[in-house]
Amino acid sequence: MQPNRSYRNHVVAALALALLVSLAPVRAHAVSKETIQMQTQLQQLLDMVQRLQTTMDTKFAVLQNLAQQTADQATQMNGTVNVLQQKLNTQVENLNGKLDTSSGQVQSLNDSVDELKTRIANLQKTLQDMQTQLQNVQQPQNTVPGMPSTGSSPVPNGPGAMNSVPQANQAPPLDQTFQAAVSDFNAAKYSLATSEFQDVIHFYPLDPMAGSAQFYLGEIDYRQKNYEDAVKNYNVVLEQFSGSSKAATAQLHKGFALIALSRRDAGVHELRTLIQRHPQTPEAQQAREKLNAMGVRIAASQR
Repeated sequence: MQPNRSYRNHVVAALALALLVSLAPVRAHAVSKETIQMQTQLQQLLDMVQRLQTTMDTKFAVLQNLAQQTADQATQMNGTVNVLQQKLNTQVENLNGKLDTSSGQVQSLNDSVDELKTRIANLQKTLQDMQTQLQNVQQPQNTVPGMPSTGSSPVPNGPGAMNSVPQANQAPPLDQTFQAAVSDFNAAKYSLATSEFQDVIHFYPLDPMAGSAQFYLGEIDYRQKNYEDAVKNYNVVLEQFSGSSKAATAQLHKGFALIALSRRDAGVHELRTLIQRHPQTPEAQQAREKLNAMGVRIAASQR
């Protein structure tokens, strides 16, 4: 607006100077007709310039007002777009979280079904073994030389006859064997501890300590960096002893072992499943820290 005013001031000044010159007395007598016409035209020109300036000022003010309104509308639209973008991002994040949760629940259900099938199969096998052992115990002993052949239950004769009947293997004490195995494990006597843990599993397959013994077998392999064997032992814990107090740690270390074997996707899946199943445990917190260190996004429902 400033250049327009300067231009107008220059025009007005020039016209005023011309008017003064025209009004100066050309002669001492009356002004000529041509001078009067010139003054009239000059006045008309001044009026036209003033009207033009007024029109320009009005239009400029209108344009300035429209520009301000446009800027305000653009700012409002930008704010609206930002709000919509934030809402969209929130909805997408919530949807991803729900999908992750649903996927985890489906996977957990599938895992539970698989575990149940495995446990039923193992229980059936254990019952078959027990039935076989029972039949072997109930089976009549073969006739020993020097014994009478009559009667349905022959009795051995002689002082050494009792030693001729094979004695069944006796199971070692459960608590003592398990505690000794844990002691040897802590002392890094892995070979001896392995044998003792295997005795617990063999003689007491249905006892909860059998699940813990199986876990320690996995821990021995894990400490010795035998990750493939460690994963197998952890799988036995998760499939046959899912209610064990060591199940969460077994799944955590199984995930770590898979990652150490460069099987990243499988390891991440195990850690996410652990968080889904045992969200409030220290093992779940360790799984979150491991996933964060790997740059893996964790669903909002699992944080």
